[in-house]
Amino acid sequence: MPARPTLLAASIAAVLALGVQAVPAAAAGDSAAVVSRGVEIPAFYTPPAALPEANGTLVRSEPLKLALSLPSLGGPLPGKATRLMYKSTDTGGGPMAVTGAYIEPTAKWRGDGPRPLVVVAPGTMGQGDQCAASMGLEHPLSLNGETVSVGYEDLSVYRLLARGVAVVVTDYAGLGATDRLHTYVNRVDEAHAVLDAVRAARSLTEASVTTDSPVGLFGYSQGGGATAAAAELQPTYAPDVTLAGTYSGAAPADLTEVTEAIDGSDLAGALGWSLNGFLQTEPALRPIADKYVNAAGRQALEDLSTMCVGDALFGYAFARSGSWTNTGQSLGDIIRAEPALQSFLAKQRIGTMKPAGPIRVATGTSDNLVPHGQTRQMAADWCALGGQVDYEPVLLPNVGDKLINHFGALLADQGAAISWLTDRLAGKPATSDCRTLPLQP
Repeated sequence: MPARPTLLAASIAAVLALGVQAVPAAAAGDSAAVVSRGVEIPAFYTPPAALPEANGTLVRSEPLKLALSLPSLGGPLPGKATRLMYKSTDTGGGPMAVTGAYIEPTAKWRGDGPRPLVVVAPGTMGQGDQCAASMGLEHPLSLNGETVSVGYEDLSVYRLLARGVAVVVTDYAGLGATDRLHTYVNRVDEAHAVLDAVRAARSLTEASVTTDSPVGLFGYSQGGGATAAAAELQPTYAPDVTLAGTYSGAAPADLTEVTEAIDGSDLAGALGWSLNGFLQTEPALRPIADKYVNAAGRQALEDLSTMCVGDALFGYAFARSGSWTNTGQSLGDIIRAEPALQSFLAKQRIGTMKPAGPIRVATGTSDNLVPHGQTRQMAADWCALGGQVDYEPVLLPNVGDKLINHFGALLADQGAAISWLTDRLAGKPATSDCRTLPLQP
């Protein structure tokens, strides 16, 4: 069933002011080019055969043209961008190339100390390489008749740059980088990509940030899960990256609950992205997929593997996962029937380790796409582990549509979240809501 036009319009309205790019189709006869839904992926995004040993090491970089850039006496506004590729480590311990972008702001940092750095972990972009957030900085809304790619994270990036904060955006594993499929909502792959983005940004010659620069993490939805996981894994994976503060909005902390909520929703296509990523991370799950997934399900998984959010809204909104199985069981039913799936998803749970540094957890009380209750539980679990948690329930009415309920909290809280994070970067102490959290919605 196609997505409602009004919902798609709402999802892209925030970036229309940045301009529309009609993405050219790939040149005919260029067999070496990687093409995703008619979009030729720049050669920059194809990793080399061998990667450096150290995590966070730059593999390559090049100038990146921002879609919205204005000249000024102090330099281009909001800043000068660099596309980058860096080395990270995947869930299995193997090397992986991750792409992204660093933006050096023209605005001065007005806080005490050196200019800070924030990693922006994008929300759900899709699974096709053309959906990468770094490409969205260059083309905020890309259309070619085969794909709709929306760089909606540009808004948070530009708001941080306006405060004089340097920003590095990660594309995650396999989103942009053409050597593997994006492992959607894989907590370890995402956390590593976030933390190694800090190391990569510090090593850029054109960057003003150094190892003395305060570091913050910013993410909502998929990005909220990525920053939450990064805050948990920082002490063991990246002890050289001290976190001044982390913003985790609407984190999908319990994927079993999130799976149930997304099934049949506007964003039902995300079930395909999840399953595709799970099967790449853990091939031992393949027999379970072969047992249950029917021909229509296999076609949907293949189709979704190259789709962006806009494509999934048009093609798979309100789909039911039961139509993809030969038993008619939903993905939630299959999870309950298969211990191996339960075990895999339990390892993806966020909230089992104390996060490093102060962390702001925001969740819309009416969010029933990435359910409010499971994000709130993550905050409560962290409090029980001794974490310093600033819990922010975003009080908004239930408007009857899951996607709007989910993104409404993003828009309502983003300004306050950026202010909270810049206060941490400026050295202002954080408070904790752990004592009062049981009384809050």
